[in-house]
Amino acid sequence: MTAALPRQAAPPDEPSRPPEARGHVIRRRALTLLIIVLLIGVPAGYLVISAAQSRDSGKDKEAKYSATGLSKGWPSKVQRRLYEVPVPHPSVNVAYYETNNWRTSRLYVQFQTTNAGLDEFLADLGLTRADLVKGEIAVNERDQGITGWDFTGPGARPGDNLGLVKEQKNPKPTLDIVVNTWNAGNPFVYVVSRTSP
Repeated sequence: MTAALPRQAAPPDEPSRPPEARGHVIRRRALTLLIIVLLIGVPAGYLVISAAQSRDSGKDKEAKYSATGLSKGWPSKVQRRLYEVPVPHPSVNVAYYETNNWRTSRLYVQFQTTNAGLDEFLADLGLTRADLVKGEIAVNERDQGITGWDFTGPGARPGDNLGLVKEQKNPKPTLDIVVNTWNAGNPFVYVVSRTSP
């Protein structure tokens, strides 16, 4: 059995405290509860909001990268430089789509331009109209399926399509080009640029 220790008495020079008033006790407890709620509730609320935003952002990115087919608008300057697809000014009906995997990266681009724009596009690639082959469909069926391009469907006239494949050594991209001249003053250009890292 252990011996009980004697209680230490308060020092004689310290006055005893008066008992706390009921209202003061309630205010002190309410203030303590408020501080606890703020210390726990605010960070917890922040975490919930942050998690919801992160989840929504992930869904947006997933939708963006799982999309198939062309998106309206111009590819970025970096994409145009990397894949060597110099879309000329002026151009309309511009759309693009990029795919990447461990073997090959592709940029699909379509645009409608003027005859001068077509000449500028070809010159930027070191080509001329004389390099285009009449009736040549340089874009393969797989790539046509991905983009929805149809060069041989109803209403298509084989003589309206000119094409070529510009092959280059890695890391430079290979370009499959089809030019549709149905609208003689405003040709439509289709390009598939592919590169292997």
